[in-house]
Amino acid sequence: MKKLIINMSFLLIATITIVGCKKELEEKFNNPEQATEANVAGLFTGMLNNDRVAAKYWNVRTFLTQMPGVFAQTAYIGNSNAIYRQSEDYAQQYWDDFYTTGGNGSGVLALYRAMETKFNSLTPAEQTAQKNIMQAAKIVLIEQAAKMVDMWGDIPYSEAGSLPTSSVIKNPKYDEQKALYTTFISDLATISAYFKASTTTSSFSKADILLKGDVNKWARYANSLRLRLLMRISKTDEATAKTAIMQMLNDQVTYPLVDGGNVGTYAPGNSDILLQPLTNSTSDLHDAFFEGSWYATDYALNTLMVPANDPRIPVIYDAFGRTVNGKFVPNTTYKAMPITFTTAQQEASFADYAVLDSATFLYNQKLPGIIITSSEVNFLKAEAFERWGSSTDAKTAYDNALRQSVTFYHYLNNLNQGGGFKNVAAPASSVVDTWINSSSASYTGSSSDKLSLIYNQKWLHYGVLQSIEAWSEYRRTGFPVLTFPSTGKLAGFDTPPTRLVYPAKEKTLNNENYQAVASKDTRKTKIFWMP
Repeated sequence: MKKLIINMSFLLIATITIVGCKKELEEKFNNPEQATEANVAGLFTGMLNNDRVAAKYWNVRTFLTQMPGVFAQTAYIGNSNAIYRQSEDYAQQYWDDFYTTGGNGSGVLALYRAMETKFNSLTPAEQTAQKNIMQAAKIVLIEQAAKMVDMWGDIPYSEAGSLPTSSVIKNPKYDEQKALYTTFISDLATISAYFKASTTTSSFSKADILLKGDVNKWARYANSLRLRLLMRISKTDEATAKTAIMQMLNDQVTYPLVDGGNVGTYAPGNSDILLQPLTNSTSDLHDAFFEGSWYATDYALNTLMVPANDPRIPVIYDAFGRTVNGKFVPNTTYKAMPITFTTAQQEASFADYAVLDSATFLYNQKLPGIIITSSEVNFLKAEAFERWGSSTDAKTAYDNALRQSVTFYHYLNNLNQGGGFKNVAAPASSVVDTWINSSSASYTGSSSDKLSLIYNQKWLHYGVLQSIEAWSEYRRTGFPVLTFPSTGKLAGFDTPPTRLVYPAKEKTLNNENYQAVASKDTRKTKIFWMP
């Protein structure tokens, strides 16, 4: 069905050659690296061109599949004794890539501070012309900063990056995490209202490699991110979340969302917030996955998908198989290795179990960075309606989310055209209807049962490429109910953490401010939104 050629010697020495996108950025957009004087539009383009958002080797290989993916079981790697211990170097690099440029990300906060400085030096007329860009940049900053809070808790933010704005080098204080979330949620409401009444400009459209200057999509992005953050706090501040969320859901003219028009067979490339690769990019993720995380995950496939005859299986996984007498013999069924397998058992028997699909994930040079999808938004709607509104409305949103998830994963698969891959056709509507109405995924049971379905299916939809969100939602909801083998694990690391500990360099270079949060800096301290 699909091309999956595995050379074992290649797997052991796999390396990646990433073709840079610098030339295309110079030609089509404003490249801040080539500017003798930073400009707002160019800095914004650089902010969007973020390898921590795009589907790139380094982020997937060193972070998504090694920490949040393991802690949320959206990635399956070698079951070593240190599997639940964070990688200090890789966590440090992720942290640095938020605050500074020149690493494997874009330095979102550093670029935003430079944008602020440049914007403040403009004339009032010039500021008016550039305001769209600044408002969009604030959404991008909030989305990335919220992830930092979700993983670490209190973070330096308001005083971080002070040099461009004040010409003073200052070690930044740690801002309290709940206060940051409150600010993020408030700012997003203001920005969404701004874009609702705004029109695009040529400079915005040219600089915007994410949404091409579409102010309607930026309004939807702001509202949908706000919905995500409000739901994130809903277990510890339900009153605030309920009031704001139901206001949004009851007035979607004022608060448009990324929801695909609530149509199952929507167009993800037009509706979702996706960072498409630049046209000259030839990188894919096969090395990132082949280096240890390309196995199907146990709970997702064995517990949720196979019993329900889930129509997404053929585009998320490959059944795989063995070479017998020089001929490849595919497995007859889809099944994942048990989570309890040791590394030795994995290595001896992995060919008998499913792996990530090669066309969709491993060799897909068109794979976008996934920021917010319509399916996620409809799962959030479903939870809100089930908890605070109508269960009938919740079912409608849930069913839409399932249908859209099928559409989304087939969209990813069909982006990969040519190269010997056979794309998987979308399933017949009758197949999807049977899955939604007559399987273990169907929206039935008590309200608690229905919420469990929402949480499980949203976690499943996030998958390995949105493992940070999957880990956050797992910690917030407690679902899925996962098993984490503890036998033989290092002392103190026999279960996954509830947060990442601060990187060593941060504790050394910002020690005075670190002391204010040192008592919270344990791997089992809860993030404020955890019940």
